[in-house]
Amino acid sequence: MSSYAVVNPATGETVKQYDRISDSDLEAALAGASEAFGNLSHTTTVAERAAMIQKVADAHTERRQELADIIVREMGKPVEQALGEVDFCADIYGYYADKAEEFLADEPIDLRDGDGYGLIRRSGFGPLIGIMPWNFPYYQVARFAGPNLCLGNTILLKPAGQCPESGLAIQSMFDGAGFPEGAYQTIFASNDQIADAIADPRVRGVSLTGSERAGAAVAEVAGRNLKKVVLELGGSDPFILLGTGDIDAAVEAAVGGRLDNSGQSCNAAKRFIVHEDLYDDFVGKFTEAMGAVEASDPTSSDTELGPLSSSDAAERLQEQLDKAVEQGATVLAGGERDGNFFPSTVLGDVAPDNDAYGEEFFGPVAMVFKAGSEEEAIRIGNDTGFGLGSYVFTDDEDQAMRVANGLDTGMVYVNGVGADAAELPFGGVKRSGFGRELGRYGIEEFVNKKLIRVLR
Repeated sequence: MSSYAVVNPATGETVKQYDRISDSDLEAALAGASEAFGNLSHTTTVAERAAMIQKVADAHTERRQELADIIVREMGKPVEQALGEVDFCADIYGYYADKAEEFLADEPIDLRDGDGYGLIRRSGFGPLIGIMPWNFPYYQVARFAGPNLCLGNTILLKPAGQCPESGLAIQSMFDGAGFPEGAYQTIFASNDQIADAIADPRVRGVSLTGSERAGAAVAEVAGRNLKKVVLELGGSDPFILLGTGDIDAAVEAAVGGRLDNSGQSCNAAKRFIVHEDLYDDFVGKFTEAMGAVEASDPTSSDTELGPLSSSDAAERLQEQLDKAVEQGATVLAGGERDGNFFPSTVLGDVAPDNDAYGEEFFGPVAMVFKAGSEEEAIRIGNDTGFGLGSYVFTDDEDQAMRVANGLDTGMVYVNGVGADAAELPFGGVKRSGFGRELGRYGIEEFVNKKLIRVLR
């Protein structure tokens, strides 16, 4: 049976199934990527590659409704959020189209002896494998493929098993942008086939966005074969509220930060750590606001919370929630699950010995904690194996910087959520992975920083 299928999570309907790639077709894809790398990196200029990436950006804008409808059907994203994802992708591709020449310009080296000159020339790394998740089917690809194709690397892209249709749509946009055959290829491969491909000497690196388990498996194969790897894994991001002149605005930000993408975002705010002076007021309003958001039809333009991505996802989250309650957590807001539609939920009394304390809830479940001081808030925020993003709300800018400095995460956002941008690097530390995407650093991961030293 195919492991690539579109199953609408809102209806349970199996829309279409797709066959996995054969071993012989995978070999052809690897050969094509290797040949295309020579063509792309050595016979086109950065400006020419950037122009092709701009065409991909334009295609996202031209096809935005079609593209959005695909992922609503594949993984249940509310349609307005799906349109926002497509628009963000157009911005990411456009950003790299605009900035590629600047980012990849030769970097002169100041020689101490003054004999001749030296420079760093940035060039392509080689064929890369991208392993992408289902929660942001276009965005995750854009932040990997955009900079790397500008650089001259070629891409073998494995989409999530439930997102083959969006994977093919992306393929069509790259095909239409003028890239040489083999430069960007969508492959419906199995995990075993991907492991074999990572080990293939023609592949130079791999980027994965996904679970810790998947990241560990890929890193093991990559390390054994001396391949560069970038991992963007899970998160249990703290939302730390220490001071505010507008509690209602803080609550609104908290709800938005937790329920974006139906709570299925690695860098969503998940643990809400509130100073004791604000705790009762915040939690009362937060639970009321969370409870007021009901899961509904993702095709409706006014839907804020859609279904979870699959029946497996909904069942896993329910089991996790039930276990947390059995171990002493209290449900402050929430209701009954209706198939894949999961109610927005708030948990209190999550003690450090509760399994939920160290877990990531990948769905609309928030945990609330009381902190007696700034120092305790930082301690609770860091008391996790994850280290992706974090959010700090305070009226005191000096305090904001102290807390930001104290948090062991890859990203800190002060007094706002949803402030991601193409120019801002994305990535984490600890069990959240390593490496960066987006911004200038996103084009630096898979690059040959070649030294050229000229003596006179």
